[in-house]
Amino acid sequence: MATNTSDPKIAEFRELLSKARSVLVLTGAGISAESGVPTFRGEGGLWRQFNATDLATPSAFARSTSLVWEFYHYRRELVRTKEPNKGHLALVEAEERFEKEGKHFFILTQNIDGLHRRAGSRNLLEIHGNLFTVRCTSCGFIEENNDSPICEALRNRGLPNETAAEIPLKDLPSCRQCGSLVRPHVVWFEECLWPDVLKKINEEIAQCDLFLVVGTSGIVYPAAGYASVVAARKVPVAEVNIEKTPATSTSTFYFEGPSGELLPVLLAPIKNDAPSNKTLPLKTKTRK
Repeated sequence: MATNTSDPKIAEFRELLSKARSVLVLTGAGISAESGVPTFRGEGGLWRQFNATDLATPSAFARSTSLVWEFYHYRRELVRTKEPNKGHLALVEAEERFEKEGKHFFILTQNIDGLHRRAGSRNLLEIHGNLFTVRCTSCGFIEENNDSPICEALRNRGLPNETAAEIPLKDLPSCRQCGSLVRPHVVWFEECLWPDVLKKINEEIAQCDLFLVVGTSGIVYPAAGYASVVAARKVPVAEVNIEKTPATSTSTFYFEGPSGELLPVLLAPIKNDAPSNKTLPLKTKTRK
């Protein structure tokens, strides 16, 4: 069903947005999927028959270090070929507008692809880290690393449908400070969010007066619980997704459809509303 951009719920949300002083946005894999970034979960989303949950763990890295680095090298190289989409850009425009008005607009993202940064978001916290940051497993040194490939031994490695000999540890990415093995500076399954990240998240949740959830599965904690925490404070929660999630039940608004189509409409300033003869699909089939 196609709904006109003057849909009452859209208008109601935009009215709340115009009055909000502190907007918090949580984004998940759905917004990046619209840029062509795989989720590596479920049927058709596997890498060498592995889900992300099979490889994104400390135990997998300890057991199969070469394999895990091939997976992350592949993801780094793949993301380089992708671009932020209209959803990312709409968030940037909203942030800039709020800043000019002396108001607060902040994004928490579960995504590690860096697309929000590349789009131009500045008030941003990548709560699970970033593909292009590494951390030494020995001395703990953290740095941004945009090398392509990240090390010579990974050149032309990591393709989804082929296997190759294991790379010796000494040839995998190493620390510039001490020469030890580095790992992606991301939060893996079986790991907790970093304390400074948790502190900032709690600060933003406590001060927001409008919460927007975009493209999340609603099953990865602690982020899956943020909507409930905010709703308990009687703060409006809006969800944008291609299908309903556990967060939908706590949402004041639910907008079904691609974020790249919905966010430019939902976040547009009221004075620049889209022409009424344009329609926006609010319902789509679940992505396979």
